[in-house]
Amino acid sequence: MKLAIVGVTGLVGGVMLKVLEEKNIKVSELIPVASEKSVGKEIVFYNKKYKVVGVEEAINKKPDFALFSAGGETSKKYAEIFAQQGTVVIDNSSAWRMDTSKKLIVPEVNSNILTPNDKIIANPNCSTIQLVMVLNPLHEKYKIKRVVISTYQSVSGSGLLGIKQLENESKNIETIRKYPHKIDKNCLPHCDDFTENGYTKEEMKLINETQKILDDYNILITATAVRVPVLGGHSESVNIEFENDIELNEIKKLLDSTKGVVLQDDILNNVYPMPILAHNKNEVFVGRIRKDFSQKNAINLWIVADNLRKGAATNAVQILESLIVSN
Repeated sequence: MKLAIVGVTGLVGGVMLKVLEEKNIKVSELIPVASEKSVGKEIVFYNKKYKVVGVEEAINKKPDFALFSAGGETSKKYAEIFAQQGTVVIDNSSAWRMDTSKKLIVPEVNSNILTPNDKIIANPNCSTIQLVMVLNPLHEKYKIKRVVISTYQSVSGSGLLGIKQLENESKNIETIRKYPHKIDKNCLPHCDDFTENGYTKEEMKLINETQKILDDYNILITATAVRVPVLGGHSESVNIEFENDIELNEIKKLLDSTKGVVLQDDILNNVYPMPILAHNKNEVFVGRIRKDFSQKNAINLWIVADNLRKGAATNAVQILESLIVSN
C-alpha cells in the first residue's frame, strides 16, 4: 500500500503517523507531504526516516491512499487531482463534508455506505465525531427528537497557535494571539468564525454534520461551542429528547456495549469522563447520564474525547482500515 499523508508536519498529521504505527498498518511506501517550507525535513515512521516532499511530487508518485490534514484550501486545490488518478482521499478538513456527492464517515456509525466509487471521503469535525458515536445507538433504539449541545473545546482544536497562546499566557509571556481575547483562565463562546445567523461555523458543523451522518434531517439540533483553557480533549454537555419511552439503566447498558464508546458513570466514586483521562486514547467516553426531569423522555449526559485522536487522526485511519478490509 502506497500511502501519502498531506500535512504530515502538522498536529493531526503527526498523530496520524502514531496511530498507523499503533494499529500496525502495513505501508509499502510512505509519502510524507507538507508545504514548501517543510520540504526536505525528516519524519520518522516505523523507525525509518523519510524526507518530506511537496504535493506535486506526491501526485506524481500516484499513491493508493492519501490522508489529508492540511486545511480546506489545500484539499479543495489538490484532492480531486489525486482522486482523478485513482487515489482514494480521506480528508480531515471541512472542504467536502457537506458536499452531497461525498460521504461523511464515522466508521462505527456508517462505514457501510462506502463504495469502491468513493474517491474523496470526508472526515467529520472533531466535536461531531464524539457526539454521533453516542447519539447513533440511542437514535437507533429510541429515535431522537431534539439535541441541545454545549461544547468545551480545547486549544489544540485550533492548532499549534492556540496551544502556544495558552502556554505563553499562563507564563505571562508576550504571544501571538490565535483568539481575539485571552484564553488563559478564561472561556470564549467563540469557536471558528461567526456566520450571518449569529452561530459560529463550529456550531453549524455540529448541526449539519450530525444530521448528515445519522441520515436524519428531522432531528432538531442546536449548539453553543466554547473554547476553554485546556490543552487537549473536547468535552460536551448534551441534552437529548427522544420520541420513545426510555429507561436509564437500558441506556447505560446500551452505551457500555457500543464499540468505541467507554462508559464512565459512577458518581459515588467520582468517576466521569474528563479530558485528562481521554488524553492519547482512541475511544469516546460518556458519563453523568441522568434524566432531564423538565421534559418527558429526555436525558442529560457528558461526552469527552481526545480531539486529535478519535476527533481527527484515529477516525481517518479507521476509515482507511475499513477500505483496506473491503478491498
